[in-house]
Amino acid sequence: MGLVSDVKKAVALVRKAVRNRSAVIDVRRTLAARPPHPSFHYRVAVYFADGAVNMYQMRQWYKPLAGLAKTWPVVVLSRAATGAESLLADGALPVAFVPTVRDLERFIADQDIRVVLYVNQNTRNFQMFRYGRRWHVFINHGESDKMYMTTNQYKAYDYAMIAGDAARERLERVLWDYDIERRTIEIGRPQADHYSGTLPYTPDERTVVLYAPTWEGDRPSAHYGSIATHGEALVSALLASGKHRVIYRPHPRSGVVNPEYGAANKRIIAAIAAANAADASASHVFDDGPDLGWQLAAADVAIVDISAMVYDRLAADKPLLITRPVDPAAAIDTHGYLSACEWLDAASAPAIVAETERVLADPDAVARLEQWVRHYFGDTAPGAATARFEAAIQRLMDDWEQWYARSVADEDDEPDDEAELDDEA
Repeated sequence: MGLVSDVKKAVALVRKAVRNRSAVIDVRRTLAARPPHPSFHYRVAVYFADGAVNMYQMRQWYKPLAGLAKTWPVVVLSRAATGAESLLADGALPVAFVPTVRDLERFIADQDIRVVLYVNQNTRNFQMFRYGRRWHVFINHGESDKMYMTTNQYKAYDYAMIAGDAARERLERVLWDYDIERRTIEIGRPQADHYSGTLPYTPDERTVVLYAPTWEGDRPSAHYGSIATHGEALVSALLASGKHRVIYRPHPRSGVVNPEYGAANKRIIAAIAAANAADASASHVFDDGPDLGWQLAAADVAIVDISAMVYDRLAADKPLLITRPVDPAAAIDTHGYLSACEWLDAASAPAIVAETERVLADPDAVARLEQWVRHYFGDTAPGAATARFEAAIQRLMDDWEQWYARSVADEDDEPDDEAELDDEA
């Protein structure tokens, strides 16, 4: 078994190397056909060291960054070839492919970048931290109560933009000797002002229910998936009502560990197809597309598992139900929203029609939702979070001007360093 495993790993590494080399060639060819970046043009950089697999972390920021670029020119510093390839294909923002430290140095020296934004905690972020006289700011790629949201790595950045009071309380609870008042800036969730995608149906009087379950998980503590425990029953009830439209968006890894989940997923997809065949006006949706946004905006009620989808939906300021894991070993955070959310037990799944009506009409449920939305995201009025994000950048730019005015004009800003051989994706 050991030999077989080693061979598989070797084959995977070779494939990765070939894929990366092909991506490097494609990226360089694409960039060579475009005009060079104008010198001293960009003021804001988004540092992205990941490959294509984590592009979702960048894509959710495209529209807020495009809006910001109207005031402060923005460029993405892409370190990995497959990531750069995807960024260039999307065409949302200017891209600089800087796979080595020397490439990065040259580009930085030719620009006037004053704020560097980071959407994740990639270890290669450290290579960018060496450049002083600019603000390094962690903006993350979502809001949740996961351990990732309280990592001590927050201290590596000059500032962190956080969603709201809930994030502040998490950091206060976990991080030692971290000046939260000075080093965090609350902005809400600007992405919620710019949902992507278009409706694949014509809206009517039906109540739209988004069911977006996560996968089954690979350990008991992460057994959050509900497809096999809640999913079939609740989808069947909604399809049978004649008054609901189902948007079914399962996690792409559903069934990779437990075949029962994969089989249940296929049965739900088949049931949706059969319901649409019986009544084309129902327009139920099986959604496996790349865009996430229109679903959150369109759904009157969302049913989600314990995952980042909880907080994506919460930012939409609209009713949601969270499936309670059947496995008692599943870890449930009791400090935040999950301590007072609207739970859906497996036994209640067949009664989902009544449950959706309850969360839509129950004044206590509506009041609780409003309280938690404000706690996590502050003001969620359209455009409010975007305005806070842009105001935060303006503040950093103003601070940059003050600090730069104090510095010695002829001091060497960028010391020489040896380039590193870090071309891999």
